[in-house]
Amino acid sequence: MRERLGYLLKRCSNLKHVETAHGFMVRTALDHGNLLLSQFIETCSSLGLSAYAHSVFAVTPQHHRHTYVFNTMIKALTLCNSAFEALLVYKTMGKAELQPDCYSFPFALKAVVDLRALSLGTQIHSQTTRTGLDSNIHVVSALIQMYSSCACILDARKVFDDMQLNSVSPDDVVVWCAMITGYVKVGDPENAMDLLDRMPQTQTIGAGLVSWTSVISGYTQTDRPNKAIAVFRRMRLKNVEADEIAMLAVLSACAQLGAMHIQLGECIHGYIQKRGFDQMVPLKNALIEMYSKSGNISNALQVFDNMTQRTLISWTTIISALAFHGLGTQALDMFSRMEIAQIKPNDITFIAVLSACTHVGLLDLGRYYFDAMPYKYGIQPQIQHYGCMINLLGRAGYLAEAVELVSRMPFWPNAAIWGSILSASNIHGDAEVGELALLNLIELEPWNSGNYALLSNIYASSGRWDKSVMARKMMRDKGVRKMSGWSFVLVSNRAHEFVAGDTSHPQFEIIQGTLFNMNEHIKIAHCIPVIEFSGIQ
Repeated sequence: MRERLGYLLKRCSNLKHVETAHGFMVRTALDHGNLLLSQFIETCSSLGLSAYAHSVFAVTPQHHRHTYVFNTMIKALTLCNSAFEALLVYKTMGKAELQPDCYSFPFALKAVVDLRALSLGTQIHSQTTRTGLDSNIHVVSALIQMYSSCACILDARKVFDDMQLNSVSPDDVVVWCAMITGYVKVGDPENAMDLLDRMPQTQTIGAGLVSWTSVISGYTQTDRPNKAIAVFRRMRLKNVEADEIAMLAVLSACAQLGAMHIQLGECIHGYIQKRGFDQMVPLKNALIEMYSKSGNISNALQVFDNMTQRTLISWTTIISALAFHGLGTQALDMFSRMEIAQIKPNDITFIAVLSACTHVGLLDLGRYYFDAMPYKYGIQPQIQHYGCMINLLGRAGYLAEAVELVSRMPFWPNAAIWGSILSASNIHGDAEVGELALLNLIELEPWNSGNYALLSNIYASSGRWDKSVMARKMMRDKGVRKMSGWSFVLVSNRAHEFVAGDTSHPQFEIIQGTLFNMNEHIKIAHCIPVIEFSGIQ
């Protein structure tokens, strides 16, 4: 009979099957058996019916339940995002006079993480000490994850340090990985890298890869892409094979750096093809973004065209890439293809679409899409969409309409919005609107020298020299320093960055000598001084 019920539970694929199995359990008095009850809960959980399993579990007499039945129920509720109910079940274990084991604590601590209930987590930590399980590998890992998820990284490190890792075993690596990931969670990849350097070398390559990937992601997320790439190179030197998650992390770093690391991005593309990952949609999307931000839109389009499966992110990424490169018409054509493919756009898609309209100067089409967002697509415009529309109006010379839209939007205007108004005022020589924008910008970002320079240019272009001088004087009086200009040039797949007044480039003398010779040749040819310079600009 038990074997028959076990077979029946394995065959369940919907609610009706589960109800049939439950009825059979009740009729045959097998609903109180711990093994079958646990299996029933697992079946319900796999079908997304954890609430049904909980209702059955709740009516089962407590004295009939075993610890592993409680564990199965807590796990099922945690997996279906019912963390509060999971902790209630954990609490009832005491009433049933059952002792939590090394599986109970990690499941309960996972629920604590979901609820960010630090006080409950510290209570469970105390219980692990009382039961003598505070040195169990799985419990320690769960405690570290709980404390780091609640931003208590010092408490997580104390748990890690208190555990005496005398032996080097694969299980120990799990604790090291938890601590490394914890540092990344709180935005501290430096300490994560320090721990990774000291992690014992084991045969658990997968666990080591998780740690390397965490550190790479940590540096990328904290806007230190050069560090992320350096860690990736070290990982490869140690012969750790990168998986798709590691490649996503390093591609993101390459995208942040743009053309400065296009060669590495191309190598990763080749590595992806070699490993047979070239049809993984997230990697394809990351490649499109990397090529786009590196200035190679043709390669980005090639990756997109070769995709056999495309998601909303794929379409949005390529539309954004085309708009980013000023190819507004192609971006809008791509949006039309997306609609034909019956892919519903989201709010990020419309940022790209409105940006494309701005690049092409299609004001009426931009107005149409902006107005159609709520009633046709069910998307309420956010501040970024207002910013795109205000930028589009400003560039087209509709400054009064742009300022009126600023006053109507249900958000407090940020520096980017007033900055686009100021820039448009400079283009169209509207000193009055420019002055209004600057007054707001001074409050939002008083140390941005570019704002004062733009207003000074607006006044100068309209012949109001006294006001132009006053804007410059205002900048000096407030102690605002002009930021140095910079640029970079790509030569033989290597990016060379130059900052105004900087002489640190290793070939500075050669470059300056070449510029001097060019200047002399131009003087001789035209008898006028064309290039004047002091240092590399």
